[in-house]
Amino acid sequence: MKKVFKFFILMLILNGCSPKSETKNAAYIKLEIVKTEKDFEKLVAEKGPAEGFYQFADSCAVIKREHDTIIIGKNNIKNYYSNPRYQNVTVTWSPDAVTVSYAGDMASSYGKYVWISKDSSGKEQISKGIFHTVWKKQKDRSWKYIWD
Repeated sequence: MKKVFKFFILMLILNGCSPKSETKNAAYIKLEIVKTEKDFEKLVAEKGPAEGFYQFADSCAVIKREHDTIIIGKNNIKNYYSNPRYQNVTVTWSPDAVTVSYAGDMASSYGKYVWISKDSSGKEQISKGIFHTVWKKQKDRSWKYIWD
């Protein structure tokens, strides 16, 4: 009986020391991120970039924009996008890939975007590029970006 008990204790120790397997929910989390990206895009289309980027930002989010400008904090991001030049824009994007952290509490996505605006003469200006967003799971289980 002692041998069985020692064997059982040994198995518990070995099991406790073994590395955890990769997040079992990685595929589900990837779908959550794709849905979050689509919800984010939809809000920007409906309410404009200022509100969209504000609502989906973590409290300490950072965005990098033209000329390597860094904007820190969701309120500053909202102020940045409140500039009149961002009032009548259309932006679309779609993630091509999503990567999930081992713990399942962080993710990143990247893909193509198209930004359409009008210059002062009313001529349409089209910008295309690649976006990269880092997402953090919130206490309420929603996802907010910390880097865009």
